[in-house]
Amino acid sequence: MPFDRAALAQAVAAHGTVARVVLVQVKGSAPRPAGTSMLVWAGGASGTIGGGQLELQSMRDAAAMLAGGPRSKLTRAALGPAMNQCCGGAVTVVTERFDAATVEALPDTYPDIYLRAVDPAAPPLADSFRAKIDRASGGTTPLAITLHGGWLAEPLWQPSRQVVIHGAGHVGSALARILAPLPQFRVILADPRPLYLDDLPAGVSGVDAPWGAALHSAEDDAAHFIMTPAHDDDLDLCHRLLQRDFAFGGLIGSDTKWARFRSRLAALGHAPEQIARITCPIGARQFGKHPQAIALGVATQLLQFEPARTNKKVRLTQKERCA
Repeated sequence: MPFDRAALAQAVAAHGTVARVVLVQVKGSAPRPAGTSMLVWAGGASGTIGGGQLELQSMRDAAAMLAGGPRSKLTRAALGPAMNQCCGGAVTVVTERFDAATVEALPDTYPDIYLRAVDPAAPPLADSFRAKIDRASGGTTPLAITLHGGWLAEPLWQPSRQVVIHGAGHVGSALARILAPLPQFRVILADPRPLYLDDLPAGVSGVDAPWGAALHSAEDDAAHFIMTPAHDDDLDLCHRLLQRDFAFGGLIGSDTKWARFRSRLAALGHAPEQIARITCPIGARQFGKHPQAIALGVATQLLQFEPARTNKKVRLTQKERCA
């Protein structure tokens, strides 16, 4: 994933000094692709670069850096000979130490790329590499993480897809917990019942307000999942949703419920092609009807359309939504 400055700043604020470990080059078979990163601090960590001996050794290196080692380190390793991992590929790992001062001083030369020297012996930045970064910045295709002559260029994480879950019942809360760790989503769980918003997982924002409040404040390319405890409220939210822009609209329910809703939405003045912007039922029937199973199906449905390894936003076509 791209460099997430906000997540790094949050970790530093919570834990003080933090080491960031990132795979910058991958050749052959490896547990995770280039750009995968994790954060390590005294007594804890978040994320994973694939587990196994590679991750264990990287965490040891990060711990040594936190104890006073160099601010950055570049390591190359063959996973088979050096790590006894069956993947057999080779990786280049960059480990960097950050504290509040270094996070505050992160350069902003480019709005979408973080460029810095990661090798203490790196020569001055080559003109050809700077020209490549200049061309990539602001382009339509995100830059892939690139190591060149001891200098590292990483795309900066851009605002991710907003996902608004209307209803914090069994399925809604389960869906929020499944989506919360995924960096490509910013999850909002909306419900006018305050008790249902207790103990939210990290990364999930709660909206304790009447039904529809979170819908009206949502971004135009947000994904919406409607699953309130009352069909009348579901219908009202569908009616309101069809009056605004959105990327994905999903309604929990059966084929029978959706047939009735289509008729009632038509009576409210919505054309068939507009009503078809909402997907119902949602999830994967073969997973079953347990709340967790439904939530897994819905999350799978969303992940099929959301690019997981880039920060590119897409608008889903009706054909894709109903596939």
